Amino acid sequence: MFDYANRWSKFLRASAKPAYLAIADAIGNDINSGRLSATDRLPPLRLLAENLGLNYTTVARGYSEARRRGLIEASVGRGSFIRAPGPTRSTRAAWFEMTMNFPPEPQDPALLRRVREGFMWLQTHADPHALLRYDEFGGTPEDRDAGARWLRPLLPRATAEQLLVCPGIQSTLAVLMASLAGPGEVVCAEAITYPGVKAIAAQLGVRLHALAMDDAGIDPHAFEHACKELKPKALYCNPTLQNPTTITISAERRAALADLALRYSVPIIEDDPYGMLPGQATAPLATLAPELTYYISGLAKCFGAGLRVAYLCAPDARRGKRIAAALRALTVMASPITNTLATHWINDGTADAMLAAIRKESAERQNLAVKLLASQQYRAHPEGFHIWLTLPRPWNRIEFASHLSARGVGVVGSHAFCVDNTNPPEAVRICLGGPANRVECRNALELIHDTLAQAPAMAAVAM
Repeated sequence: MFDYANRWSKFLRASAKPAYLAIADAIGNDINSGRLSATDRLPPLRLLAENLGLNYTTVARGYSEARRRGLIEASVGRGSFIRAPGPTRSTRAAWFEMTMNFPPEPQDPALLRRVREGFMWLQTHADPHALLRYDEFGGTPEDRDAGARWLRPLLPRATAEQLLVCPGIQSTLAVLMASLAGPGEVVCAEAITYPGVKAIAAQLGVRLHALAMDDAGIDPHAFEHACKELKPKALYCNPTLQNPTTITISAERRAALADLALRYSVPIIEDDPYGMLPGQATAPLATLAPELTYYISGLAKCFGAGLRVAYLCAPDARRGKRIAAALRALTVMASPITNTLATHWINDGTADAMLAAIRKESAERQNLAVKLLASQQYRAHPEGFHIWLTLPRPWNRIEFASHLSARGVGVVGSHAFCVDNTNPPEAVRICLGGPANRVECRNALELIHDTLAQAPAMAAVAM
């Protein structure tokens, strides 16, 4: 066994990167320097975690990143080894990316032609000087009008005047949370929630309070108890096709939560990026408690992750201006190039066509999951593009994700989403939009199926 402990510990301390990336860097550095060569065996995950003073999950992610880079390979029951030189394969061919929750990419030639025509229109019709200037904050009147029309199926009374065009949902959430809660103050959220909100709260020093959930969404009794005891500054929720559980808060439950928010004067941050995906939509909380709700949606989950355009409806003009000032201080503006392209695609119907195609492609991939995971306990929506898989015993979330990673499939364990990490469920989120096409999606799901079938024999194997 090579002397990895002291050398890698020093390497990690000197690196500014997250520890899992630094581990992969350290492996690559040792390969380049000749300290490690093809077929050398790496230390087992648990032993390495102990010697580096890290948790098992971090080290497992480090090995996964090294595998993604083509530095190492793993053999179940034998461990991880430095990869021998050989024909290179593309990352996508070697790795099924199912960790990032982005929409599938429809391959319909006519739709792709429409998307390309949008880029060409931008080149030939838009004023290049206007696209390169500082823009009116919150979007031009045309951008706001397009955004209001895009949201109108969910917010029938949305108007351009009350809308802000923002540079993506994530930055908008950060500004909202910073505006509504200070360090040490409480924001309520689903017990299992979007990890981006956990990261924002950690950066701001805001305390997230976990609210119990069931199949209909947040438990109103838990929210009322928090309102009485903790005096929260806001309620954050991801109400439709929730990331990660895929739960959609029922209409009755939304009405109860809105009533409680009004009774206790608690602002609502309604993060609804998936709200347009279901063909049959549930009315947003913003329609039930408009005087308290900051409603956010966008195009990243309905068109493509690179289209970083978000639309924010504030409760009223005064609070909208307050959020606008904070957004401007932190983000300056949304890109005029991106805004103009998004507005054009909304106006010419390309955005609606892409949304319909994503729904269709998601349904096809969900059908694959139905066939291959039929014997498993999992939650999904036929028009959504992620699933929440409850693991059968004796699998646990960390070993399952690590084992899948060794086979070239990336999934995310439940601990990444839990507000209170004392007792995470043994579950993983699987994103069906990551594989490039249905063939790749099927191949990845078959690997997941095979791994689940091996669970009784493989759970105790140290990788």
